[in-house]
Amino acid sequence: MAPAGLSLGASVLCLLAWARLATADRVYIHPFHLLVYSKSSCDQLEKPRAESPPDPTFTPVPIQAKSSAVDEQALREQLVRATQQLEAEERLRAVKVGVLLNFMGFHMYKMLSETRSAASGAVLSPVALFGTLTSFYLGALDPTASRLQAFLGVPGEDQGCTSRLDGHKVLSALQTIQGLLVAQGGAGSRARLLLSTVVGLFTAPGLRLKQPFVQGLSSISPVTLSRSLDLSTDPDLAAEKINRFMQAVTGWEMGRPLTGVNPDSTLLFNTYVHFQGKMKGFSLLPGLQEFWVDNTTSVSVPMLLGIGTFHYWSDTQNNLSVTRVPLSANACLLLIQPHRAPDLRQVEALTFQHNFLTRMKNLSPRAIRLTMPQLTLKGSYDLQDLLAQTKLPALLGAEANLGKISDANLRVGKVLNSVLFELKADEGEQPTESAPQPAGPEVLEVTLNSPFLLAVLERDSAALHFLGRVSNPLSAA
Repeated sequence: MAPAGLSLGASVLCLLAWARLATADRVYIHPFHLLVYSKSSCDQLEKPRAESPPDPTFTPVPIQAKSSAVDEQALREQLVRATQQLEAEERLRAVKVGVLLNFMGFHMYKMLSETRSAASGAVLSPVALFGTLTSFYLGALDPTASRLQAFLGVPGEDQGCTSRLDGHKVLSALQTIQGLLVAQGGAGSRARLLLSTVVGLFTAPGLRLKQPFVQGLSSISPVTLSRSLDLSTDPDLAAEKINRFMQAVTGWEMGRPLTGVNPDSTLLFNTYVHFQGKMKGFSLLPGLQEFWVDNTTSVSVPMLLGIGTFHYWSDTQNNLSVTRVPLSANACLLLIQPHRAPDLRQVEALTFQHNFLTRMKNLSPRAIRLTMPQLTLKGSYDLQDLLAQTKLPALLGAEANLGKISDANLRVGKVLNSVLFELKADEGEQPTESAPQPAGPEVLEVTLNSPFLLAVLERDSAALHFLGRVSNPLSAA
């Protein structure tokens, strides 16, 4: 796991980048040369505007226009094909982007967690979050582009072209990271992991979008749906129409649907992510089992059982334990359990930090009988709210220069990230890390029947795809 070892040192660079954004100090940051424009690209970009034709534009069709349903298996196969015959530079670029998105994911998860009570859950996709911000960078001009670049963790040293982030390279790396998560077995194989991302661009009637921007989103989201509707007359009705449209196209039941559209908005940028994992060698226990939401309240939920050799670590100093469960050869589920349920917030603050992957090296093989809830987590959050908590409310505000998205004076409303996260049993197969089924007193009983944390890690890129807190398996986050 060499990429994981990179995380601490590279995260220090990210810390300096964030500090620079906040303080405007001149701090030397070694450039991420794989993520910036090449000299030849810069020569092309710096041609006089008179030599370059204007970007073609289009008006999104009305939201009531007929749309095809999302084919999730086709999306998976497209991701798998994107990872076949990857060159060494593409893999290294994915590792670099993985470092950046992990750091941002931890920071923004902290912001999200602080807005939710301990009794409520939380689920966040660092990949979707980073992809959303990179998409806005792709559509931005200075000074917004420079501020977004610094926020993404790659400030330009001298503001020259070869220090500028190449948004297409970053989105391509994010596609690689997504593909590596689901690629086990190749295209057309029986999928144990599904990952689907759909972007909805909802505009006021008559607003024209630039084709190169929308086409550039295809790496992170092959399905980008541009639709127009009246956002100002009845904002609640507009939100309801958007929710119904996305439900019809994806079939996904998302938690916390869009509400309260700002009537002054001319563009809403919504990202929808569906992850489904089938846990090899696990079985669904008969009947419902108790899950203790707190010391006095329990709910009845379906539970999964897996018996095998998993990686485990009990950190007695910090009163937590970690169990690593394989989801595929490259992907794993990390389950973090406080030794005392009331310590969940403290364990959360301690665990989800930039040194997370370094600390996970403490895990070692152990025979375990693991019982955990079957999960269907639903969560939504407005990136604008998280930016406000980060003291950057104007980053995508009224003054933002988004001239590569549209020639109109855009007013960006809600920037929603919605996640549907599912884990269920893949019965009939043995666990990946399992020898013959262990038995006897040496088998450790691990039972997740009270609030816990989780993370999904893809090990080739060392990218964290999901971070979550399960407070009640029956409630939306």
